[in-house]
Amino acid sequence: MNRLVLTPALFVAFIMPQPGSAQKMKLNKSRSPNIIFILADDLGYGDLGCYGQKRIETPNIDKLAATGMRFTQHYSGAPVCAPSRCVLLTGKHMGHAFIRGNDEWAERGRVWDYRAMIADSTLEGQRPLPENEITFPQLLKTAGYINGMVGKWGLGAPNTNSTPMHKGFDFFFGYNCQRQAHTYYPVHLYKNDHRDYLTNDTVAPDTKLEKGADPFNLNSYLKYTLKKYAPDLMFKELTGFVKANKDNPFFMYWATPIPHAPIQAPQRWVEYYVKKFGDEKPYQGEMGYFPHRYPHAGYAAMISYLDEQVGLLVQQLKDLGIYENTLIIFTSDNGPTYNGGTDSPWFNSGGPFKSEFGWGKGFTHEGGFRVPMIASWPGKIKRGSVSNHISAFWDVLPTMCELTGIKIPVPADGISFLPELKGKKQKTHEYLYWEFPESGGEQAVRMNKWKAIRQNIKKGNLKIQLFNLDTDLLELTDVSTLYPEIVKQMEKIMFKEHVPATQEIFKMKALGD
Repeated sequence: MNRLVLTPALFVAFIMPQPGSAQKMKLNKSRSPNIIFILADDLGYGDLGCYGQKRIETPNIDKLAATGMRFTQHYSGAPVCAPSRCVLLTGKHMGHAFIRGNDEWAERGRVWDYRAMIADSTLEGQRPLPENEITFPQLLKTAGYINGMVGKWGLGAPNTNSTPMHKGFDFFFGYNCQRQAHTYYPVHLYKNDHRDYLTNDTVAPDTKLEKGADPFNLNSYLKYTLKKYAPDLMFKELTGFVKANKDNPFFMYWATPIPHAPIQAPQRWVEYYVKKFGDEKPYQGEMGYFPHRYPHAGYAAMISYLDEQVGLLVQQLKDLGIYENTLIIFTSDNGPTYNGGTDSPWFNSGGPFKSEFGWGKGFTHEGGFRVPMIASWPGKIKRGSVSNHISAFWDVLPTMCELTGIKIPVPADGISFLPELKGKKQKTHEYLYWEFPESGGEQAVRMNKWKAIRQNIKKGNLKIQLFNLDTDLLELTDVSTLYPEIVKQMEKIMFKEHVPATQEIFKMKALGD
C-alpha cells in the first residue's frame, strides 16, 4: 500500500559532554549501547497490530516486534500519567513512590487556567520530585551517557529542582506540564529550562464548538488546527539530538504525548482513515477535550503518525550506522482512556481486557495498566521472540543499571529483565504491587495467575476481590470466597508494601496513613 511519508528535516542540537566525561565515554563506547526508550501516552494493550489491532495500521512498530521481543505480561507503573512516570524513572513501585497520583499542585492558584499559566510560569507543571530522588538517567550519566528527552515531563514544575535538566538530562524539549499537553498546538514548549514560544494562538483546552456551529461541517473545527504541531517539533529535536550524539553513548527518552486526548492529528492521516472507515458521527466534546469531526479516524491517525515517526527514527539510526548498537524499547504509560472521543471499545484498544470507564485508564484492572512492551536490539535480542515474563516499570532502572555496568546505589523494587532480553535465565517476581489514591483509592497485587484488587478504600472498604487470570482475563468472577488462604497472602502483601504517603493528597486513611 502506497503512503505519503514526509521526512522531517534534521535539526542538530549540539550537546556538549560534561567536563571530565570524555574519557569515560570512550571507555564505555565499545560495550554500552545507545538506548532509546519510547513511551506512548494512553496507548492500549490492543492498539498495535502486533498485539492484535485490526483497524489501526502500525507497520513500523510491528516491525520492531518482528526484529525483537514482544512482552505479553508487562505492566506500567500506575494507571495514570504522572505516577507511572515517577515509577519508571525511580524504580520504586507505587507503595514506595513519592508521586502516587496526578497531583496538579493546586494550592499555587489558578493552575487549570490556561491563560493564567501562560502569563505566570509558576502555575505550570506538577508537584516536583524531592531534590534527593535519584532517577536512572542520573545513574546513566555516571557511565558516560549523554541523555536527551523530548515529550511530556509531568514530574516537576519550572523553577523547581525537578525539571528534566535537574533529573539527569542534558537536553529537553517538550511539555513541562501535562495540563498544557491538553492541546497539541500550545503557545510554548520548553527547551531545557526555558520557554520556546511558538506561533500558535491561544485555544484553551476543552474549548467547544461555537454556538450554532454545524458539527458536520469541517469548517466548524478549523480553530483547533493551528500553525505549529508539537509532535512535529519534538521529533525534529529528537532526530537532531541523535545525529549530534551519534559518536557517543546516548540515552533518549521519547515521552510522546500521543495518543492522549485531545484528538488532533495531521490532516493527511485523518483523510487516510476517513477513506478507510467511512463517515462517522462527530465528537462534540461532551466527554472533555476538543471536538473532532471524525473521532475514529482522528484517533487512528494519531497512532499511525507516531508509527511513521518510529519508522523514520529507525531509518535514521541505520543511515548513521548506529542501528545495530541501539536498544529500542517501546511501551505505554497506562491503558487506554474512556474520554475525549477516543472510543477504546470500538478499536478494542484493551485487547483481551476491558477498557471502558472503570476498567481502563485510572483503574487497577488489567486494562488500566497492562501495556504493550517491545524491545529491539539487533544481534542481541532474538528476532520475533515473545516473552511471557511478568515485568513492570520499576524493573527498568535495574535493567538499565545491569545493561551499563552500574551498581544500583538507590533502593529499588524491580529486577532487571536484561537476561530475558538476551535469552538467558531470568529471575522472576514473587509478586507485583500497586496502589492508587485516585478513583476512590485502590490496591492491586499480581502473584502468578492470581490478581487481587481492593477498591473504594477511601470509603473504608478493605475487602479484597480475587481473580484467576488464567481463566478470567476480564476479571469478572471474584473467587475470593473459594481461596481464603490466597486472599490472606494478598492482604499481607498489601500491608507490607504500603508505606504511608508523604503528601496529604496521596494518603488513604483506611490503610493507616
